[in-house]
Amino acid sequence: MPDPSDPNASAGPDPQDARRKRMLYRCQHRGMKEMDILLGNYAKAHLHALGDDDLDTLEQLMDVPDQDLFSWMIGSVPVPANYDTPIYRAIVEFQRTG
Repeated sequence: MPDPSDPNASAGPDPQDARRKRMLYRCQHRGMKEMDILLGNYAKAHLHALGDDDLDTLEQLMDVPDQDLFSWMIGSVPVPANYDTPIYRAIVEFQRTG
């Protein structure tokens, strides 16, 4: 059991770790293989560095149907302004540059 007086002792599991694990799973298991790969690879590379606001934004993107999100990302349909966020643009840039 960790010593409560030790500031370096772990106070238990970090709730953000659990949230990031859920987000990684959601990104890798979308239902459309192309989106599983694209979002899963982005999440593996960047999820650890995202703060609460960025995680909130990513969760909102995860609620968009695959076909809509895919159409935006490949540029066949313009992305709606409310989804054209820095996180969305980072995912698109990651897709382009790998």
